[in-house]
Amino acid sequence: MTERSSILSTAEQRRPLVAAAALHEFARGGFHGATIADVAREANISPAYVFKLFPGKESLFVSALERCFEKIVEALAEGADAAADQSPESVLDAMGGAYAKLISDRQLLMLQVHAQSVAEIPEVGEALRAGLATVTTFAKRRSGASDDAVQRFIAYGQLCHLIVTAGLEDVPQEWARILSHGIRHPE
Repeated sequence: MTERSSILSTAEQRRPLVAAAALHEFARGGFHGATIADVAREANISPAYVFKLFPGKESLFVSALERCFEKIVEALAEGADAAADQSPESVLDAMGGAYAKLISDRQLLMLQVHAQSVAEIPEVGEALRAGLATVTTFAKRRSGASDDAVQRFIAYGQLCHLIVTAGLEDVPQEWARILSHGIRHPE
């Protein structure tokens, strides 16, 4: 093996590790709050090496977001496979439960929230739309549910995001009870 191919192999191995570090840091600080230096520190590499692997902050954020949506689809698939029966309603319900469990650690949830807040950045907006397309298409294909049912599933997920990020499960006022009625997230 030549030195050049060894470097490429190391780079190929490091990219997913750096993307995981980016997911952690961007979920914590957002696109504007997290720096390349933060990601490098989390990945135990130099900022220069991060730039060698990813041409800019946008591509690093996109890589983290793509990994986020991969994890979401993996969780939805596991949920669908564990559904009590394979009716569209049961599959969507099981996928929703699996997603609620997945976002209980908030890292993937926060990365999505941060992505939505900077979707005007062309690369981020494109990656966000691609991720939503993947999730929506997967939910439709795997459940066999109607378009309306899949739309409700996605909308329900966005409501879950709002409940968790705003901490509505602990708000005793009637308006918060209305929004969170019947929605429980694993601890």
